Amino acid sequence: MSEVEEFEELRPLLFSIAYRILGSVSEAEDAVQETWLRFDASATRPTSTKAYLSATVTRVSIDVLRSARVRREEYVGPWFPEPLLSDPYQDPARAVELADSVSMAALLLLERLSPLERAVFVLREVFAFGFDEIATAVGRSEAACRQLLVRARRHMEAGRPRFAADRRERQELATRFFDALKDGDVGGLRKLLAADVRLVGDGGGKAPQLARAVMGAENVARLLGGVFPWLLRVDVSLEPREVNGQPGAIFRDRDGKVLHTLVLDVLDGRIQTIRTVVNPDKLGHLGPVGDAWAVDREVKRARRRPNRP
Repeated sequence: MSEVEEFEELRPLLFSIAYRILGSVSEAEDAVQETWLRFDASATRPTSTKAYLSATVTRVSIDVLRSARVRREEYVGPWFPEPLLSDPYQDPARAVELADSVSMAALLLLERLSPLERAVFVLREVFAFGFDEIATAVGRSEAACRQLLVRARRHMEAGRPRFAADRRERQELATRFFDALKDGDVGGLRKLLAADVRLVGDGGGKAPQLARAVMGAENVARLLGGVFPWLLRVDVSLEPREVNGQPGAIFRDRDGKVLHTLVLDVLDGRIQTIRTVVNPDKLGHLGPVGDAWAVDREVKRARRRPNRP
């Protein structure tokens, strides 16, 4: 197998490692490209190409994350990972674990960790690398990596929900949610939401978004049930999709361009959190991006007309 063939065979794994460390599709793709450049420039062929490339993409991702953290601290409003429609790395034996590790909730928990803790946690808990491989990847001793993992697990366990929903339950609840949303059915939406549900948006100051999180089933149901009929009126469409391994949707304008994504956290039979990503900088990998400001202005004009839906 040639170097190019070996690299392409491992590309899905490399991207999946980088995305979980970085929470960014574009930065993960850049990290994978930098890994290829280093591999291609190497004068010697490694004993294990997988170990070499995994270690390289991990080190590159750690460096990128350290600089990205400064930008994220200055980010306007809540910061969410870039939405991912499908994880290229497939392992049927561990499909559920892999899907859970790429969820918005899990990636936001990973944000609590230091770059080294995050890398060690991802390599060990998600991809089951040995501590000898992890030590090489992060440049620490095996004993130090074990301690980093202990701390990372402690942080992650402290933030994880007590009850998880199975895949079928989540999908059934999401189908009912999107049906009620399309109908503007406030009562139907309310029944599906947890009492303390949160609706939070990431616009990064570059798209219309909520001024702050909306809390509570009544408030969230009224907001969603009141807004979506107006979006339909200006030809915005909703395309149910799995986003980051969770039930979600892509919203598109009349030309089919992406306006934003929406993801549902489903736990204990209710929707606990609704997250939307509206920042156009985080949507380009999903296709052409629409003008959310223009849609917002069109909705406001429609609201001023006497004939309401």
